[in-house]
Amino acid sequence: MNLTTSQRAGILLALALVMMGTRINHFSAIPDASWALFFIGGFYLRGISRWAFPLLMALAVAVDWYVITASGLGFWDHYCVSAAYWFLVPSYFSLWFGGLWLRKHYQGLSLASFGLLALSFLVSVTACDVISNGSFYWLSDSVHGATFAGWIKNLGDWYLPYLYTASIYVAGAAVLHVVVALIAGKLPVTAKADSRTAL
Repeated sequence: MNLTTSQRAGILLALALVMMGTRINHFSAIPDASWALFFIGGFYLRGISRWAFPLLMALAVAVDWYVITASGLGFWDHYCVSAAYWFLVPSYFSLWFGGLWLRKHYQGLSLASFGLLALSFLVSVTACDVISNGSFYWLSDSVHGATFAGWIKNLGDWYLPYLYTASIYVAGAAVLHVVVALIAGKLPVTAKADSRTAL
């Protein structure tokens, strides 16, 4: 599964557009796809991670800045922006790393690959949630009287909703991946040779 430079650029552009379209309002009818996008990016953009991940990370911050300042607040005055905000970098990289790991162990369309997808996705989402939720709970000024029991409850309150939202987007990407792979597999032999870099 090798991608050409233009294919990677197209995937990166698609991820960026979906991020801009969904991150603009975290709680709108169309939920934020950021967590899923970083996981998907790690899988498809493995060869260009050194600049693709920072680019998507910068875009996430830019969208947050736009949303906050458009509401009339200063970026640094918003309750979500504290020392904990910068922990989004390792949080999102845990998702990216999950995608990288899956790509490294990907075995084509198989039950084994589906199992690896489920495992890597669950572990990376859990790591992302622990880092992002934990940093916000312990480092922001929004939580008063923080306790370990309070953090565990807060973690539990948010874990399933974020897992559910990210899983919908990743499942959609997986279905699209399968469809493209099956279509490519039915192409004539001469065309198939040229399409090996398409997935």
